[in-house]
Amino acid sequence: MMVSLPILSLLLGFSAATQYPSKSCSSQDDSPRFTTVTRGPYSPSARSSPIYSSSSQAPAPTAGACAPYWLENIKHQGAAAFNSDSTYQVFRNVKDFGAKGDGRTDDTAAIQRAISSGNRCAPGVCQSSTTTPAVVYFPSGTYLISASIIDYYYTQIIGNPNCLPTILATSNFSSTRGLGLLDGSPYQSTGKTGFGPTNTFFRQVRNLIFDMTNIPANIAATGIHWPTAQATSLQNLAFNMSSANGTQHQGVFIEEGSGGFMTDLVFYGGLNGFNVGNQQFTTRNLTFHNCVTAINQLWDWGWTYKSISINNCQVGLNMSAGGPDAVNVGSITLIDSSIKNTPIGITTSRTTTSKPDAAGSLYFENVKLENVRTTIFGTNGTILAGSTGPSVIDAWSDGHRYTSNGPVEARGPISPSERPATLLDPSGKYYERSKPQYSNLPLHKFLSVRDLGARGDGATDDTKALNSAILLAAKTGKVLFIDAGYYRVTSTIYIPPQSRIVGEALSSVILSSGSFFADINFPQPVVKVALPGERGTVEWSDMIVSTSGPQPGAILIEWNLASYGAVSGMWDVHARIGGFVGSQLQVEQCPTTPNITITASNLDTSCIAAYMSMHVTKFGTGLYMENVWLWTADHDLDDARNNNTQITIYTGRGLYIESERGVIWLYGTSVEHHSKYQYQFADTRSIFMGQIQTETAYYQPNPDATIPFPTNPALDDPVFSYSTNSTLPANNGWGLRILRSSSILGYGVGLYSFFDDYSTACSQPGAGARCQGTIFSVEGGALTYGVSVYNLNTVGTRSMVTRDGVQVASFADNVSGFVDTINVYRTE
Repeated sequence: MMVSLPILSLLLGFSAATQYPSKSCSSQDDSPRFTTVTRGPYSPSARSSPIYSSSSQAPAPTAGACAPYWLENIKHQGAAAFNSDSTYQVFRNVKDFGAKGDGRTDDTAAIQRAISSGNRCAPGVCQSSTTTPAVVYFPSGTYLISASIIDYYYTQIIGNPNCLPTILATSNFSSTRGLGLLDGSPYQSTGKTGFGPTNTFFRQVRNLIFDMTNIPANIAATGIHWPTAQATSLQNLAFNMSSANGTQHQGVFIEEGSGGFMTDLVFYGGLNGFNVGNQQFTTRNLTFHNCVTAINQLWDWGWTYKSISINNCQVGLNMSAGGPDAVNVGSITLIDSSIKNTPIGITTSRTTTSKPDAAGSLYFENVKLENVRTTIFGTNGTILAGSTGPSVIDAWSDGHRYTSNGPVEARGPISPSERPATLLDPSGKYYERSKPQYSNLPLHKFLSVRDLGARGDGATDDTKALNSAILLAAKTGKVLFIDAGYYRVTSTIYIPPQSRIVGEALSSVILSSGSFFADINFPQPVVKVALPGERGTVEWSDMIVSTSGPQPGAILIEWNLASYGAVSGMWDVHARIGGFVGSQLQVEQCPTTPNITITASNLDTSCIAAYMSMHVTKFGTGLYMENVWLWTADHDLDDARNNNTQITIYTGRGLYIESERGVIWLYGTSVEHHSKYQYQFADTRSIFMGQIQTETAYYQPNPDATIPFPTNPALDDPVFSYSTNSTLPANNGWGLRILRSSSILGYGVGLYSFFDDYSTACSQPGAGARCQGTIFSVEGGALTYGVSVYNLNTVGTRSMVTRDGVQVASFADNVSGFVDTINVYRTE
């Protein structure tokens, strides 16, 4: 994501969400207007019975003997295929670089060497790079540090999940070189962070404890500073902070970015457990104990919190930043959560007269309370009272509602979503499952694809070797480890049922190449998960699927597998199309052309990179996707100019789901820069979305979505007609399109259109949201029902919702700062 907002000002108490004046342009459609109402009590509908068990991790104990972890002991053969240094080291054990982990030796310098060695992409020096990936591994132990550890680009920091290593700050910890025990992007002398926060991709931190308790309570201290974007994650971490009066400690600090995903975090003590602002994020399974404020929301456009547990804090969630005259928080979605022994559950600055009009939008559903004096507290006092005993709020919202009763501005209870039983766990919550790390499996349960003959050098045809290794692993019940490397394939890779596949360093890349994927009229999958009709499960994590050169017939991932009972999953599996060394789709091959009118006759066909990112066919079902980014590159990650120079790459379609049974979970997924649409659901049902996010292709409408990909009726492609409208593009790709489908539930949806032929003038405040006319379409008449979207946020789009071709909601009625926000949208 290329659009960035000022961030240094947030450190001084100013939110980027307030820098923009409210939009003043009048609506140019016939969308209905708001009336203000107050809803009375309601009778909550009974929920369907659940069928699945959710699986999330809590940080592992550190006491006692530590079981070995396979990742530490497996033979390390991963390579950076396109790094000119043949000796470059991908896997780094911090103890090999001199760290002791004994709790007494200062390990700061040793850990930093493990991160930085090998001429890697350093903050303030390098904008981005895919050629220097690294896994920095911490064996069990206590690692004493006296200054910030500085993270580098494309780094996966991983501890032993069987016995979490502790990063322990000294009492005289110095913050002169960074902000936090781990700084993901330190501030430079320019006042900017070392990496552009909206372009900081492909990084992880997991399985660690960050301990600040040696630092005096009155000294500001931060566990992790994490301004970051897509394809990033924090997982299975604990933050120990002082609980003394006047504590100035905080666990995670985020002031900017375009995330992102976090899960399985535990916070003890501190002023703020979670002090955050970002365009959008999905956060799941966060637990807070004894914080002054559990979550302090600096700003956002949309943020989804699920399975949050707040215990013995003073305030659960503070979303009042900016006050009623300049509300900083766009929207918050809170579901399947609990607040206990906390006087104030949520604070808000939204009022009937607050500005911007739609900002401060709040929706929560299935939230348990116990000993919470005030559930929601506003600028004028109590908005929603609490209770001393246990209670459950089925659903409550504050904001602009579009339902069968028309558009209204409302605050109060609302009937909860009708949750399909197939999407739930036994407690009635939406099913969730953390990325498997196989921590209990012994080393002999793993096979290395390198040991089985694959080269991963980016040049050798690894099709046969990769297919053979995947089949062998499935047949023998072993986990296939795809060592870091680029595995060039010239025909389809088949993943059979019962496969378990894990990559390394987010740099295990399947790279399609050649004529097999070159026919735009006869597309072929690069990776096919099961054959139509096959049943079973697949677990797939930490990998990327890409294309090399023009591949107009490439479907990067085709999912046919039917999973009943046990659920299949994709965790941190991404599509990355163009914009990196080895893709042959960089700025030299595919520059932008804003000064040339692009037509079918002069469009550069060598930059048609893929047909579709991912297709869940009518056979596929029971699929759990978490932190999945399907990205057609808008800029060159390996730009020799070190400037993230924009490029023009054409991919036809994003994520297409036509599963007949549905039963699909999308946690923290993003789909960007595809021609015809980003998300499309057709003839399907029972889909859960937790903060999805899209961006329209930056080059549109030059060309628009009518070229270069022919309309394919068999795939329910949208039909675009040529338009000469020079003031409002009518044929840009859809952000989200739902056809003849039911029980589609979106808890946080961000659909953004920032550009008009590479110019952002169309999305600026006061410009009239003229990047494109429509972005979210619900079609199919009575065949589409049970669609519920909470906290829909759009950018640069005149009409926010279109139902069967009719514009339902205008941006001008829902101004929320830089974005426009609808609190609740429901079909019949």
